[in-house]
Amino acid sequence: MDRRSAPRSKSKGAVAPDMAIIKSLSVFILAGFCEIGGGYLVWLWMKEEKPLWYGVIGGIILACYGIVATFQPTGFGRVYATYGGFFIVMALLWAWKVDGFRPDRYDIIDALIALIGVCIIYYAPRN
Repeated sequence: MDRRSAPRSKSKGAVAPDMAIIKSLSVFILAGFCEIGGGYLVWLWMKEEKPLWYGVIGGIILACYGIVATFQPTGFGRVYATYGGFFIVMALLWAWKVDGFRPDRYDIIDALIALIGVCIIYYAPRN
């Protein structure tokens, strides 16, 4: 398997291409929850004087983010570049739903542009 290409199964016919895409999207979303959730707990501990265990749990969840990202079938650079777009969207959604921040139309437009761009980077067919 070309580690630089879009997600594919290791053996022909083992996983339908649509399932490979669904799996990779799921990994990006899980990684986003780990990074944003873990970072949020550390933020609460450091900035909002929550108990130490917030920071400890947050650190553990952040470490899980590093592990979850390795579940992607492609190389490091493309995975992390693509994850950046997912992070932008998920961070805005987290801030809106958890922190009371309301994204404006420019936040939404910019997030969509980033997400479209990274999906092209990751999912475009390559030879």
